[in-house]
Amino acid sequence: MKPRPDLLTKDAPKGVEAFQLTEEAVPSCHLYMEAQIFTPDSKRFVLHRSAHSHGSDKSDPEHRYLLCDLENAGALSPLTDETGATAPSVSPDGTWMYYFVNETGVNAGRLTLKRVRLDGTARETLTVVDAPLPGTGGIPSHIYPLSTISSDGRRLALSAFFGDGETEGAPFGLMIFNLEQAAVSVVLTGPTWLNMHPQYCRATAAAHDILIQENHGSEYAKDGQCTRLVGGEGADIHLIRDDGTDFRNLPWGRDGNEFCQGHQCWRGASTSAITSTSVRDSRHCELIQGAPAPFAGHVGLATPGGQRTNLSRVFPKPAFHHFATDIAGDRLITDARIGNTWLLYTAQCGPASGDPLKNWQYILDSRTDCTKKGAHIHPFLSPDGTKGFFNSEESGLLQAYMVTGLFPT
Repeated sequence: MKPRPDLLTKDAPKGVEAFQLTEEAVPSCHLYMEAQIFTPDSKRFVLHRSAHSHGSDKSDPEHRYLLCDLENAGALSPLTDETGATAPSVSPDGTWMYYFVNETGVNAGRLTLKRVRLDGTARETLTVVDAPLPGTGGIPSHIYPLSTISSDGRRLALSAFFGDGETEGAPFGLMIFNLEQAAVSVVLTGPTWLNMHPQYCRATAAAHDILIQENHGSEYAKDGQCTRLVGGEGADIHLIRDDGTDFRNLPWGRDGNEFCQGHQCWRGASTSAITSTSVRDSRHCELIQGAPAPFAGHVGLATPGGQRTNLSRVFPKPAFHHFATDIAGDRLITDARIGNTWLLYTAQCGPASGDPLKNWQYILDSRTDCTKKGAHIHPFLSPDGTKGFFNSEESGLLQAYMVTGLFPT
């Protein structure tokens, strides 16, 4: 863990410190902001080497998931050595890292679910999928790089393509792995689910609810390769139970003026979620909180009974894209795209659902060029909200960073 005081501006909040966590001669980075990769005590988490900010190459033999031990000066130790390791989730009790080994091709190969203790011992194979699952037309392929684990630690969700390589419009879908019974089922399929971002609700009372993204109008080849991913007008966000029932809406976008950018997450362990939007008439990128409402068609913002609030409404010129909260839902970290760089900000959430974010703090300039493909800083917080994490290419190669001293008490 290398101190990087040079990353902080002269106006950085007092007590904030910056550190570079990785510095190998291969690109390394954090997992996507919504990934469940921390132990609940905020002392250890998972990142990866030979990767990019949206995942990794399943054929890359150099790719590894690493445990970062913040109690031990950020020491890194490998958790995987299999080529094709992907989509990790740390169990809610911090004991296990579940992950998949992707050896699939279109309607071919196999997908293996494994787990390993965070000390690298007791590696187990739990499930192997090497045949079409009931209700699908092919062995799962184009495995999504993010899995999500239920708040009770009993189920894991992962999305994939289920085509045979010959059928036009073959479906993508959502698999639910029962971790106690080593069983898997598919609870949602269709051509619009190619970029699902599934996220289990972290509230124990809603342990079966999954936040999902739909991309209407996207196009893909018979082999499942996306040729046109429609965001903006095509994206809307829903909620579904992990048995495939109770399909609901989030009141965002789809009105011709407000568009979902494609990143959303739960507000901590609450049953409300936050999304980033692009707004055509004001040319702003805002952070909007919403609560689910019954499905009433793909009408987004116009969903009857949809409850929402603009969290960023007091910020002069919001330009926010990626963000995350702590597990309490009280603190938020976000980036802002300004010119050709990504800036890092923090804010505090108000106690009432209609309150805007407050106590905004500009932390640093990540020195990451917005024009470079995949060079996103993707900030997130430790569960306790005391540390922030981001990616940067400021050294010439993508690496993982951390800031401490946030939200002083």
